[in-house]
Amino acid sequence: MASSNLLSSSILLSLSPKFPKGRTGFAGSFPLLSRPKPPKAPNQWSSFTFATPKYSTNLLRFHSETRAVGGTEVKEASAGDDALVGEDSAAFELGEQKLASWVYFTVILGAVLFALDALWINPSTGYGAAFISAVSSVSESPEVVVLILVLIFAVIHSGLASLRDTFEKLIGERAYRVLFAGVSLPLAVSSIVYFINHRYDGTQLWQVQSVPGVHQLVWVSSFISFFFLYPSTFNLLEVAAVDKPKMHLWETGIMRITRHPQMVGQVIWCLAHTLWIGNSVAVAASIGLIGHHLFGVWNGDRRLAARYGDAFDAVKSRTSIIPFAAILDGRQRVPKDYHKEFLRLPYLTITALTLGAYYAHPLMQASSFGLHW
Repeated sequence: MASSNLLSSSILLSLSPKFPKGRTGFAGSFPLLSRPKPPKAPNQWSSFTFATPKYSTNLLRFHSETRAVGGTEVKEASAGDDALVGEDSAAFELGEQKLASWVYFTVILGAVLFALDALWINPSTGYGAAFISAVSSVSESPEVVVLILVLIFAVIHSGLASLRDTFEKLIGERAYRVLFAGVSLPLAVSSIVYFINHRYDGTQLWQVQSVPGVHQLVWVSSFISFFFLYPSTFNLLEVAAVDKPKMHLWETGIMRITRHPQMVGQVIWCLAHTLWIGNSVAVAASIGLIGHHLFGVWNGDRRLAARYGDAFDAVKSRTSIIPFAAILDGRQRVPKDYHKEFLRLPYLTITALTLGAYYAHPLMQASSFGLHW
């Protein structure tokens, strides 16, 4: 719910199976948006066919009429109404997918990656090296440089997100998405690559990589963080603007645990990797990333309140920022078959991509080193 998700953010967020001495992996989390599947009727939430959840009668008591807000149907909630008013996250119905849409997505993805390489990454034709050089000229300290890179990304990313309504009225939803991704994606890649290349340049504060169990703890924490970091990447067709992008009010799945899963996932990831790397550069990067996502908590709630009004107030009243807080104090009533809200294709895809990133870490590190940023 906080900041939007960007396509390249999933490339570097887990640990490699074997680390060279004094090396390990990194990733920033700069998330994408997703596509909703509005609720149709009680007990008819669209989902991947083998994982249709059966919600309790109390949770599906709709006492009010639906209304369209920002292109998405939500429920009008009255005071004390505990019916679901938001959208079912990670809903995916295979039968409703169109082959042509995924062909368009593949073509657009290829075009974006080609443009990113030609205009930013490629040393001969891109501007990425010049950008890193300009930022690095500000200070010889890698801690300062990584903080500046994260700050630049945060200001542009959150700034454009805050101006979403204005830009969508001026140029339309799809054009805004292209603008948003076109500006944010190169900045995200720059921050990630710089960190990978300079993560061991700082002052070593502690060294626990040889302590038994630490590697496993960091790997498991990073793996779990993915399920918090990417709750809104469930519709890649909206990410690529094949479908009209929308601002969603999610309410099921991981949202029952925390209303701001991206922030929670980023905190988990930063703590785990800072523990592993144990130096001042990792601390600086973590401060920047966590600070950006904490701002996103406030900014995300503000934007959702402006867009959805009473519907967001109803969701806010029964969710929490701190994980599990709303469940423990009784504001969030979890259905008995809650696990089925996670047995869906988008979550299975996140699992596969996370494992793939784990084994691809040596290749990703070598690619970053080759850029000399």
